[in-house]
Amino acid sequence: MENNKFEQMGDNHQMTSLKTPLRPDAFKKSDEEKIKVIQEHFHKIMEELGLDLTDDSLKGTPYRVAKMYVKELFMGLNPVNKPKLSVFDNKYDYNKMLVESDITFNSSCEHHFLPIVGKAHIGYVSSGKVIGLSKINRVVDYYAKRPQVQERMSMQIFSELKKVLETDNVIVVVEAEHLCVSTRGINDKTSKTTTIEYAGVFKDTAIRNDFFKLMNPK
Repeated sequence: MENNKFEQMGDNHQMTSLKTPLRPDAFKKSDEEKIKVIQEHFHKIMEELGLDLTDDSLKGTPYRVAKMYVKELFMGLNPVNKPKLSVFDNKYDYNKMLVESDITFNSSCEHHFLPIVGKAHIGYVSSGKVIGLSKINRVVDYYAKRPQVQERMSMQIFSELKKVLETDNVIVVVEAEHLCVSTRGINDKTSKTTTIEYAGVFKDTAIRNDFFKLMNPK
């Protein structure tokens, strides 16, 4: 049964590619056109659930959900929203590790469209380029704001920072709670998922352990 296969894939949190799966025509429609279509479809979903859309509290919900999907939760799908990532020459010759930890993010599981809530911890050692701290946060936010699988999100952040910093000396750790685990299926309220990706100097166990100490200094 195909639906059983879909259920199993979702519960196993499988991903099929590093790139977020998008159709070639994904951005032919404007945001406003997409909001209009999603609003109509979500109106029908609410009707099928038996909700009374003439109620003052509910009548605006289809529009609010549609706008939220396009302009907020999934704005990271559209490459026009990709942050401009200016880097600078490392003129002060800082050649040790830089760590930015506890970067909060909100994403959405692509299998159930339920929230993924967590923190990212980023480290890098400059090979000649440095990046503003807020830009690291923006990279995390951009890749979080799309339907995601946590492994893919970690790798996308990692690849983007390697490319812009022109170095392999990058490490990314993502810790998150998945509401598709805590509010459905197994209904586990306490589990957390951790993913890690690294290269360059972080292949050295001692350097990687230094990162972990800075990531959790308590």
